[in-house]
Amino acid sequence: MPNPRLAARYAKSLIDLSMEKNQLDAVYQDMLFLQAICLSNRDFVNLLRSPIIPSDKKEKIFKAIAQDRLGEITGIFNRLLIAKGREAYLPEIVSAFIQQYKDHKGISIVKLITAVPASDELKRLITDKLRTDMNLRQIELHTEINPEIIGGFVLEIGDKLVDASVAFDLHNIRKEFESNDFVYKIR
Repeated sequence: MPNPRLAARYAKSLIDLSMEKNQLDAVYQDMLFLQAICLSNRDFVNLLRSPIIPSDKKEKIFKAIAQDRLGEITGIFNRLLIAKGREAYLPEIVSAFIQQYKDHKGISIVKLITAVPASDELKRLITDKLRTDMNLRQIELHTEINPEIIGGFVLEIGDKLVDASVAFDLHNIRKEFESNDFVYKIR
């Protein structure tokens, strides 16, 4: 059962602790590692969520997987999650931590969707334009290819969407033709 409030609280606590210990970037790298494990290994996530497997076995398995790859703060934090019975929320906590870290550092996530692979020149132009027009300090650009948009591009910046695709324009033209009052009055 997803619990975003719990994930946000644990993530905030971990950010505060890592900032206090001056290890925020190291813990962020640990969280990226954990996120990669959770995304690539569904069995690991199922293991964390399983009520049948006892906590001590989960801790041993987790220690074997993360063996010498995680820092001290992250290791202690993960043992705390297991001790409190909150290990099932680890993927959510990791995602919340990464989002809060990016918010703290002022990193804006921008998703660029194009019909064909975007050139480096286009990526640079878009990031430069966003920096000047929207006052974004740091931009993390993710690209995606979707041939269904036919041409143009779609930009997602947080909760904002800029749809400059040919498919969007064609959809709008279709709606105008369907509700064309002039044709309706002639019949």
